[in-house]
Amino acid sequence: MKPKPFVPVSLNNHPQYVKDRNSDIVWHRCETRTLYADTDRSQVVYHANYLRYFEFGRASLMRDAAYPYKAVEESGYVYPIIKVDIDYFRPLYYDDAMWVHTRPSLLERVRLQFDYVITHQASGDIVCKGFTRHCAVNASGTPVEVDPKTVSLWDIFPKP
Repeated sequence: MKPKPFVPVSLNNHPQYVKDRNSDIVWHRCETRTLYADTDRSQVVYHANYLRYFEFGRASLMRDAAYPYKAVEESGYVYPIIKVDIDYFRPLYYDDAMWVHTRPSLLERVRLQFDYVITHQASGDIVCKGFTRHCAVNASGTPVEVDPKTVSLWDIFPKP
């Protein structure tokens, strides 16, 4: 199955954000590179490591929005993952540079979701797409409403 084309175009006033020319969806973008330790016996990035790249994208987005995870936790909230979905399209290999595109998507009373697109930096090919869904809980693990500062991330995230 071949994914729909993803053509990111920089937003003029937000250098770390791009808009997909085909869908008009805005994404936060950060870059990273695969480590040798990320690969498996077949010399490709082990499938579970893409969750680490998703976390890198999500943490970078939160940091750039001036609300890093450390501050979230210090305010008494934790957002464990309750669901993950990933579709893989092509492999990454050792030392491949990639773009991790992340955006806040679903926002409910106690749950939220981030969507991801990882692309191979040199070719622009889509490596994988997916999402992580999270539940807001307090320090004792009880589900609670999403905190107001996290809700504001959905409001301040750049629009097309």
